[in-house]
Amino acid sequence: MRVTSIGGQALMEGIMMRGPLKTTVGVRKSDGSIELEEIQPLNLCKKYKILRIPILRGVANMIDSLVTGNKALMMSADKAMDGVEEVPEEEMSKLDKWLDKHFGEKMINFIMGAAMVIAIVFCVAVFFFVPTLLFNLLASAFPFLNDHMIWRSAFEGILRIILFLVYMGFVTMNKDVKRVFQYHGAEHKTIFCYEHGLELTVENVRKQIRFHPRCGTSFIVLMLIVGIIIGLFIPFTNVWLRSATKILLLPITVGLGYELIKLCGRHDNIITRIIARPGIWMQHITTKEPMDDMIEVAIEAMKDVIPENGEDIIR
Repeated sequence: MRVTSIGGQALMEGIMMRGPLKTTVGVRKSDGSIELEEIQPLNLCKKYKILRIPILRGVANMIDSLVTGNKALMMSADKAMDGVEEVPEEEMSKLDKWLDKHFGEKMINFIMGAAMVIAIVFCVAVFFFVPTLLFNLLASAFPFLNDHMIWRSAFEGILRIILFLVYMGFVTMNKDVKRVFQYHGAEHKTIFCYEHGLELTVENVRKQIRFHPRCGTSFIVLMLIVGIIIGLFIPFTNVWLRSATKILLLPITVGLGYELIKLCGRHDNIITRIIARPGIWMQHITTKEPMDDMIEVAIEAMKDVIPENGEDIIR
């Protein structure tokens, strides 16, 4: 079995496939056709040699993935909705008409920006502040918990994992999110099909498993686990100080998580399987079995980024 560097991201009615030479967004449009469009990633590691250093490359790739992924997501939304009839003006409320007239696209950008800020604040509160606060309340009732930092770090880390599980389980109930998770499954299956050296057909892709060790879900889980270990070395118990320190140490957490996911992607042995296992378990939530038309989109996007010189193969 060969291992490729090609990775992807599930989008709205489509998939982004990222190869060593180009990145392509493939989307199933409302008329049933598949549209492919190349997108330019930041490529921070290629532009700045210093960012290729272990740990730093993880942070750079994280930033690259977030920016490029968000751009691809917006692109897929536009393409998926292209051709869909807009709400007639006579059916719009007076407020909608006024907003559309005075702000138009600016309002959409503002709402998207505001939503992103709110999401970041919410994540910081839930994943950094709340676990520390709850442990302090628990430790006030059971003082012996303060004797060893391992109790605090384990409690905070396990609670973050539980909160993440609950959140992912909740969003899966949305039918649109579920379709994205199905495209996620199509992405993994297509990459596996290519890595097994099989022809990229719907039949061959359908036979593959949908859990891949290089998945972004696995990366997040590894970050949460690494966070538990890092928490052991943070001596502060004050909610604000401890939370701020964890945020400042986030680049190290991201960097270590990236190195581990890279290790699991390159090697298949008992150690890497143990490291990858928690992320594989989580993928039972974030990947779903795709339909054939979703697999078709993944295949087209995959074919478009496979270099002829085999540069994508990890040896």
